[in-house]
Amino acid sequence: MAMLYTELLRLWDEAVKAMDVQDWKGALAKLDDIYEPTARTLFATAAAHLALGQLQPAIQALEQTIIKDERLAVGFFQRAGVLLLANRPEEALADCICAQKHMRENGVIDYRQLGLRYKLYSWQVLYNAAAVHVRMGHWDKARDILLAAAEEKGGARGGTVEAALDSISRREVLAPLLVPVGDVFRPRKEEVEQLKQRDFLGKAKVITSALPNDDFAGFDPLRGQKPGFYEPKVGSGRDSRYMHMKSVYMGRNPEELSVPAGGMVFMFSEADQTGMATVIYDGKKGLLPITMLDPVDPKKAKKSKKKVDSVPNGIPFPPALSPPTRPETSSSPRDGPPSYVSATQSFPPLQYGAPAISPTDSDLPSSSSDDPGSVVVKVHYRYTVALRVPPGTPYDELQQKIAHKLGQSPSQLRLRFKHHGTQALTPLDTTEGLQSLAEVAESGRATLWCQHEDPLANRTILYQMVALYDYTTQGPEDLEFSEGDTIDILSEVNEEWLEGHTAGSIGIFPRCFAYRDGEAAQEAHSATML
Repeated sequence: MAMLYTELLRLWDEAVKAMDVQDWKGALAKLDDIYEPTARTLFATAAAHLALGQLQPAIQALEQTIIKDERLAVGFFQRAGVLLLANRPEEALADCICAQKHMRENGVIDYRQLGLRYKLYSWQVLYNAAAVHVRMGHWDKARDILLAAAEEKGGARGGTVEAALDSISRREVLAPLLVPVGDVFRPRKEEVEQLKQRDFLGKAKVITSALPNDDFAGFDPLRGQKPGFYEPKVGSGRDSRYMHMKSVYMGRNPEELSVPAGGMVFMFSEADQTGMATVIYDGKKGLLPITMLDPVDPKKAKKSKKKVDSVPNGIPFPPALSPPTRPETSSSPRDGPPSYVSATQSFPPLQYGAPAISPTDSDLPSSSSDDPGSVVVKVHYRYTVALRVPPGTPYDELQQKIAHKLGQSPSQLRLRFKHHGTQALTPLDTTEGLQSLAEVAESGRATLWCQHEDPLANRTILYQMVALYDYTTQGPEDLEFSEGDTIDILSEVNEEWLEGHTAGSIGIFPRCFAYRDGEAAQEAHSATML
């Protein structure tokens, strides 16, 4: 089994630290644990043995070092010096020749890039060669080598060569030069630092409150979260209470909010002279008429088990129950879900012959053209098309014309529209057709969503809901959707989970991630008809 590089780094670093405090035996114990040593760790092993005066183990470690790296000049230089101390001059002379060869005619080799804080000069190699010849009794040869060393370029001599020439003249033996004790190859500092465990996330520091419905932003400790309603932090002297809408209200300017009937809002400040109060709804702050608000007790609303279509502000809490399995249906096989296409759904690639660019409002034919009594209908399908029809066109005839425009069968097309202020797609009245749309009477235009339906076996769409937030599947039986998607409800699994269909998929999802705006849409439709 190969040794992990991180483990080698750890043992190598611990051995070097032990050598720094002259704990040679402790360093050898760490180095011996490296069962796949490198040339640099073996050089450190030789240095530890040499510091303990163990010449033969040091020679063996240097032999392994040279086997690992045959071009390591400092390895040959160090072994030549140790062999000379062991009185083996012939082998030492061979190592001096190899060291000079691997200097490659360089005057100096700096090993700091490899982790050794040492510079090997060519004159040092010649000096050791002269010391070998002195041991062998070749005094004249030793003097000639030292004279050649004196002519070599490079610093750090400090009179060493001159002192050696003087010693030879007195027939004194020369001591070999060695890498200083403690100078060994060290692991890279950057790699050693990577061995330490790091907390990349750091410690959390609260600088603002993150509670739902909280309009306050600033440096304030995080307040504990409890299930229920949350009241934003407001200044002193302001009245803080929850209200609900008596009826639907559509904002008339950017400062006013559009809220469905029964919607829960938080009254941020009292009404001004115009009768408009500042409230918070669905994460937004705006104005609503004070006459359309009724107070509500959040504690009673929390204890009540009555189902409410409106959803309080903020991200809903996750359901308390575990996700149930998909409810069983009739044993008859399904033919597949209807391929509804919502306004937020990504469409498949266009078929050959389909228009590549959807027409904008400026591209559509103007209602003030040769036929002022006609209605411009924009239809969203896999692509967008436009056609002109009389305002009193029956549903069946309109369906036929749209099907001919799209090249589809009219029996499998279903037309839907959106009430003003809602996101849910509502089926177009089959008896009144375009006459049921208020925008036809107002602007002479209509926008429809065309959906290609395949019937489901024994499945009925109970009602529709609109997604409040994105929901990612937690299991294979879940239904994934995005904020604003229209969801067809097929069944109610329990109080917290529903089975629905959207974008061609069927699955279950938490009830609190969507809301039902059918009542608000109906009231908005009634208001436009008055």
